[in-house]
Amino acid sequence: MEINSSKFICSNTDWKKCPEIHQPEYAFIGRSNVGKSSLINCLTNSKKLAKTSGKPGKTQLINHFHINNAFLFADLPGYGYAKVSKKDRANFQDFTLKYLQNRKNLICLFLLIDIRLSPQKIDLEFMEYCAIKKIPFMLCFTKADKLKKREIFQMVEAYENKLFESWEILPEYFITSSINDIGKEEMLSFIAHHNQSFS
Repeated sequence: MEINSSKFICSNTDWKKCPEIHQPEYAFIGRSNVGKSSLINCLTNSKKLAKTSGKPGKTQLINHFHINNAFLFADLPGYGYAKVSKKDRANFQDFTLKYLQNRKNLICLFLLIDIRLSPQKIDLEFMEYCAIKKIPFMLCFTKADKLKKREIFQMVEAYENKLFESWEILPEYFITSSINDIGKEEMLSFIAHHNQSFS
């Protein structure tokens, strides 16, 4: 699948005000500064569709984008760090969780993880939350261009070993890099496949 058109629709803090478009939706979430916006821009062949920032916690709204006039991307606030008050942080964590639990056309949540880091408690806890709430998700290991192939294998294996401590079946995953398009074709094929079965 190739993405030929993409446009920003809206930003908000209320899942009830999300676009009323009956089309498949894919959301992106992860720790602050993990590369959500960069990955969206990579997938859509756009450098400026989703706003990127070197400052953790920049995305504090649910940002929706219409892709190929056929499906939606949602860029969600990062978790784990943000230069905002505890109250504000709690607020956008609250509306993010409500979005995930109530958005009926959400096909898959892409949970982004920096592949350079060892398994982080906050990521593992969020995976557990998704499993308990039956939120469909896949892992996206980001910044793969920063490591050698052997190192990538070792870091993924570290996550698998950690998850096997409490999971019987491991989540599926992509290896990605927005710098050199690693994993782009695989993710777009995944999206195209699920778009076909959406009704």
